[in-house]
Amino acid sequence: MSKILFLATVYTHLAAFHIPFMRLLRDKGYEIHAAASPAEGGKEEIEAAGVKCWDVPFARSPYSLQNFRAAWALKRLLESHRFALIHVHTPVAAFWGRWLAKATGQGPVLYTAHGFHFYKGAPLRNWLIYYTAEKLASPWTDGLIVINEEDFDNARRLGFAPERNLFYVHGVGVDLKQYSPLEAAEECLRESLGLSSADVVVTCVAEMIPRKNHLMLLNAWENLAVRCPECCLLLVGAGKLLPALKKEVERKKIPRVHFLGYRRDVPRILTESDIVVLTSKHEGLPRAIMEAMAAGKPVVASNVRGNRDLVEHGRTGFLVGLGDVEGLAGYLEVLARDESLRLSLGAAGREKIKEYSLDKVLAEMEAIYNRYLS
Repeated sequence: MSKILFLATVYTHLAAFHIPFMRLLRDKGYEIHAAASPAEGGKEEIEAAGVKCWDVPFARSPYSLQNFRAAWALKRLLESHRFALIHVHTPVAAFWGRWLAKATGQGPVLYTAHGFHFYKGAPLRNWLIYYTAEKLASPWTDGLIVINEEDFDNARRLGFAPERNLFYVHGVGVDLKQYSPLEAAEECLRESLGLSSADVVVTCVAEMIPRKNHLMLLNAWENLAVRCPECCLLLVGAGKLLPALKKEVERKKIPRVHFLGYRRDVPRILTESDIVVLTSKHEGLPRAIMEAMAAGKPVVASNVRGNRDLVEHGRTGFLVGLGDVEGLAGYLEVLARDESLRLSLGAAGREKIKEYSLDKVLAEMEAIYNRYLS
């Protein structure tokens, strides 16, 4: 039986985004393998999908010497197995994986860029390190998959050609069936938080890391909470900044902020929300916004790559400049006070996100896989 390998820096990435694609290939008769670091969890979910896992101790930072140990482990794996296709993800694992795949005579290598770390407004260091790394790795890349317009343009600058070895797909897909309206008996989140049906719930689903820029949101909320006492903010996610953000809320006595931590019921939370917000400094194509649109909710987001690929200003939500705290508070207030506007923007978002449905993305990826596996 022919083997296919999915490679990423950490298993959590594969578990969050790629199990449907593993199942697609497994159902076509391939033996599916995955290699990544187990440091952040996620391995059990991959194994439960019938995938053989190989621990490779990559570190997220490209500067970590641990990556040399990981590369050695990956080299041993590739020397002992022949893969008909290798699909790599995340910058560190993707760089080493492409090089070692070619060095050991593997089958074609696909790379999905979930958001190049070089982008408009990125620090010069990012361009020097990540653009250079991608330029070096381009000869080892049989096919490059991108998920937003800016990355598509940068991929062409790297020498990739559309439909020859460069492909645009609609993200990782969102399962629209998970976002059908809830039965009244299931709507218990508000009750558990002491909220009424009249309260306006604003939700942010994002890992608590610097890139997600929660401080901008909290600064805006400090202003909005005074003007809109009926509003409450739900922060969904975990991460290294969680303690610091909680302290910031306590220090400033910012009212009506609820930290929900890591949750597995995000579809239900979004369905019970009224507005969704994301203030990231940069994105690839954020699933949080895709899920919000699938749930029929208007989105207020920072005007950065990835976010603006999804949010149409004034049609499915609003875009604000990075650092525009007053603008963010203003758009949230406009939506909080106008239910009909929330409903119309949410309906437009629900219609647009059909292009990003999991079924559509599976079909797009199946065509690419077939091309390289034929």
